[in-house]
Amino acid sequence: MASQLSPASPQPQEQETGWLVYLLECADGTLYCGITTNMPRRLAQHNGQSAGGARYTRGRRPVQLCASLPCTSRSLALRLEAHIKALPSPAAKRAFFTRVIERNTACCPLKP
Repeated sequence: MASQLSPASPQPQEQETGWLVYLLECADGTLYCGITTNMPRRLAQHNGQSAGGARYTRGRRPVQLCASLPCTSRSLALRLEAHIKALPSPAAKRAFFTRVIERNTACCPLKP
């Protein structure tokens, strides 16, 4: 069902202090982008295993993590999320994550 961007990218990251920008693929094939400091908790929320989660994903479960990118601050994570959401198509969103992952960018690719 979901095409993976990178073998290492779909693994939820146990990151409590830093921010992550993540890309989910919903059961209907649509994409959802968001930010969090705790990917396992947020993924459980999106899949209805715990309270919370975006209204968009509630009717499109189950969701699957496609990729996540660490950011050094909430501000950078929000900027990156806005940039990704502004991309014109799902293919462009996937391509953006793929390029960043292939470059092995250690943190958010946007400059502060």
